[in-house]
Amino acid sequence: MTSEMSLKIKNITSMSMIFRVLLSLFAFNCFAVSESSKPHVVLVMADDQGWGQTGYRGHPHLKTPNINAMARNGLRFERFYAGSAVCSPTRASVLTGRNACRSGVPHHGYRIRLQEKFLPQAMKKMGYATGHFGKLHLSGIEGCGVPIMPGSTRFPSPEHLGFDTWLSSTNFFDIDPILSRNGKIEEFKGDSSEIIVAEALKFIAEQEKENRPSFSVIWYGSPHGPMEASSEDRAQFEHLNDSYLANHLGELVAMDRSIGQLRSGLRDLGIHENTLVWYNSDNGGLVKVDKHSVGDLRGYKNNLYEGGIRVPALIEWPANIPARISHMPASTMDIFPTLMALLGGDEETMLKPLDGESILGHLLGKSNERKQPIPFSHGGVTVLIDGSWKLMLNRNNEHELYHLEKDPQEKNNVQEEYPEVVDRLAKGITAFSQSLEASVSGFDYAENRLVSPDKKRIEWANVPEYMEYLKDYMGREDIINRIAQVKRKDKKQRKQNK
Repeated sequence: MTSEMSLKIKNITSMSMIFRVLLSLFAFNCFAVSESSKPHVVLVMADDQGWGQTGYRGHPHLKTPNINAMARNGLRFERFYAGSAVCSPTRASVLTGRNACRSGVPHHGYRIRLQEKFLPQAMKKMGYATGHFGKLHLSGIEGCGVPIMPGSTRFPSPEHLGFDTWLSSTNFFDIDPILSRNGKIEEFKGDSSEIIVAEALKFIAEQEKENRPSFSVIWYGSPHGPMEASSEDRAQFEHLNDSYLANHLGELVAMDRSIGQLRSGLRDLGIHENTLVWYNSDNGGLVKVDKHSVGDLRGYKNNLYEGGIRVPALIEWPANIPARISHMPASTMDIFPTLMALLGGDEETMLKPLDGESILGHLLGKSNERKQPIPFSHGGVTVLIDGSWKLMLNRNNEHELYHLEKDPQEKNNVQEEYPEVVDRLAKGITAFSQSLEASVSGFDYAENRLVSPDKKRIEWANVPEYMEYLKDYMGREDIINRIAQVKRKDKKQRKQNK
């Protein structure tokens, strides 16, 4: 990049940052809880649960009674968006309030930049004990989930992101998981969703006993592949004559049961009224596994049509959030600024530019409009959602415009009928893309550069330190199978390179 180009991008970024800071400051409203009434906060995220995979959405096979109960008693979003169409970028967006490309996570498995400012760090400053339970997938490690190795900034652990305690996996995990508790490997028996919820409840109970508010992140490994449900949970789907689908839906049954476990556990502790539980999925559904996974939406995981990014989302906070259905667009990028607005956090706890905004006023029933569009960038496609309008700049550098209120299935590209809307949103896409380029180059950071270059994602089976870390668990079938798979893949690649 030339110095002239760098200066141009920096000037654009500076103007954009000033504008967004003013917007964000305006969005922070006067409601902030007192020190003595801080709620416990629990963020829950499914792994590959599609928009249509709930009972309240009318799935033909799934009942999800516990998710349904949460939907009845809390705020149910009809237009909630994952930060990206795949898992790792969405996770990064939760922790930063920013499009994940800014933080070095353009796709699954990439290592998040430690120059970012993270939500758990901000929560600690607000007096919260912080815990992570489940899938991380921000360490730069690919492959089936294994316990997260401690200490290495090359492969960051939850500790590097601001978590006091963690029971975590690098990636997806199923029945009888193997996890890392603050770096020490532990084996468990049972369903993975129920295991991490039980551990999170122990953590919350410990903090409640000490009169300290807790911030818990529960990130499931379900219903992501390889999909392994218990015989009891998959039995009700055996009539479908598809064992892969039966296991997939069976994992959702267990995950739903763990939601009930969480809700009843909070009641047993006497804290459910003042606990904010925010539930959503990390990306769209797997239509090749479950054709009903995205309902009637277009698209699926790994693309930016609605089926790839619109996800189930619910919030329960009985003491303050009235039960209702929301039609306002919102995203995982809003979580960080919303919690800071709620807790009276300092704006400096969040790195600029933010792509999310506080929706606290909406949660409390005081506002139904966003102040800025929601931007997406994935796989060479850029999208801007502004109210009912959605403009896509596709891989052919062509615009697609959809009116989501009239056409949620995105059947009709109306860009020719509304050239003024295309022009307005296209300028927004251009500004976002230029800002994103500056972020990718490191201009957002105090150092005005990347302290260390972005790392390529790598299979743990190709990392000597990880193989040493896992040496006592090499007899596990999941580890044996993954190592064999990686060896076959590497052998094939070597042949192709000859």
